Formats: sequence, C-alpha cells, structure tokens
Amino acid sequence: MLQYPFQLVDVFGEKPFSGNPLAVIALPEDRDSATLQRITRWLNLSETAFLLPPTVPNADYRVRIFTLDRELPFAGHPTLGSCHAWLTMGGVPKDAGVVVQECGAGLITVRQSAEGLAFAAPPLIRSGPVDADKLAEACAVLGIRIEDVVAAQWIDNGPGWLGLRLASAEAVIAVEPARSHKARMDIGLVGLHPEGHPHAYEVRAIFSDPYGALIEDPVTGSLNASVAQWMLGEGLVGPHYTASQGTRLGRDGRISIESEAGGPIWVGGNTETLFSGVTGQPAL
Repeated sequence: MLQYPFQLVDVFGEKPFSGNPLAVIALPEDRDSATLQRITRWLNLSETAFLLPPTVPNADYRVRIFTLDRELPFAGHPTLGSCHAWLTMGGVPKDAGVVVQECGAGLITVRQSAEGLAFAAPPLIRSGPVDADKLAEACAVLGIRIEDVVAAQWIDNGPGWLGLRLASAEAVIAVEPARSHKARMDIGLVGLHPEGHPHAYEVRAIFSDPYGALIEDPVTGSLNASVAQWMLGEGLVGPHYTASQGTRLGRDGRISIESEAGGPIWVGGNTETLFSGVTGQPAL
C-alpha cells in the first residue's frame, strides 16, 4: 500500500495547542479537486494543505489549500504550516534561508530566521471603501451599530476579507456575532490595544461555513497580513510589533509583523508539528 506523509501543525500558537491547527498531506502528484475537498471535509479543520511537486522552476514546492467548502488561492496559516511541514519532511530550499512556495496566488516567499518562519504579505486583490449596504449587513451580522465602526475597508488578499476597525481591542473581543447568515460573509475585526500593551491590536475572523453557519477562525495569517497593510498604511502601528488573535476562543495566537522600508511586510509566528504519521492509498 502506498503511504503519504501527514502532519498536524500548530501555527501561530504562543505554546503548543494554542494556535490554529493545519493538516498537511504530501502527495507525489496532484489529485482531482473533488478528492482533495472530500479529504478536507472529513478532517474537518478550517484548512487542509496538500504538498505537491512544483510546476515552475523557481519554486521549492507547490501547495493547494482547501477550506471545508472551497479551494483558496492563498491563506496565511496554511502557508507557514505547509512550509514547516515541507522542511521537516526533508525539503531543502534552492536558496538557503528563503523558501519559495507556489500556490494559486502565484509565488510566495517564506523567510527562515532564528525567530521562525515568516511569509511576505501578498498584494491585495480588492481594496478600497465598503458600500453602505454591505457595511450595514456586516454590522447586523455582528450585532453592532454602524456608529461602532471606526473605519471599514476591503482588505482581500484571497479569502475575501471585509475589514472593520472598532474603537478598541476590548470592543472587538466583546462582539457577539450571529450564528448564521443567508449570504457568505468573511469579516475581519481589528481593535487597538491600549498603549503599553504587549500586542498592538486584537484580531477576530468571522466567516461562513459551507452550510451557512458563522464560525470564528482561531488565528488567521491572510487576515493578519492584510490588516497589517491597512494599519501600517494608516500609521497606527510601528514597523515591528505583534498582534493577538483567538482570545475569545481561549487561544493564544501571536502574529509577528515586520515591515521593511520600501520592502515587504513579513508575517510570522510559531510553527510546531504536534502529530505526524502516514495516510494510505484508499483515502486518496
């Protein structure tokens, strides 16, 4: 029986079992999307990543990223988790200290350092103001007033994020979203922590599952990448800081942000394999 390496990786956790879990399966060749989607739904994690040989010469590996209902061109915690798994499975990058990931959004650079892995935030595919009707819909879903929103922007780098900034981190943590909504929603909330706090701001990610329920992601790399672009662009944070996410869920997600003048924004965090094994051919 053919067997394929499998890992469960904790991404962005301050300590083990406190971040966002990712299933990573290494395959020698691609599979049809229906099969990969079926595996993802069975595992029932927010995302599953499938490591594949690259199709372009300057990439170190290729990854396909699936949520419970769709394939994503890019996502942050699967990028760091996939890179971690590829390295621990024996992958050696073409250029020391720099891993190049091929995914639906193109080539993503992942930097290796003593602090761990960090990916270069990809450009936004949608930005700009949010129309009044969409803002009102989002606020109704979150159970807040439109006046509670300090600023709203599209900050979509793949998953579809609508960004809402509230008055404080405390206000973000206090939000009680609806349990379901008839239309798909992908909302990113951000609120600044008070001066002197060890983290710059609190993030929450509220999104639709395949059946219309609204769920919360523990720690979200793609959202943190686009929130960092937004907050840095507004001058609300310095070039080096950490953000927190998952507080409402009892998680300790910690996301490090480093902005280089005239260069990329690096989004990093801890990655740790907590379970590993193999999967057999019948599942694939």
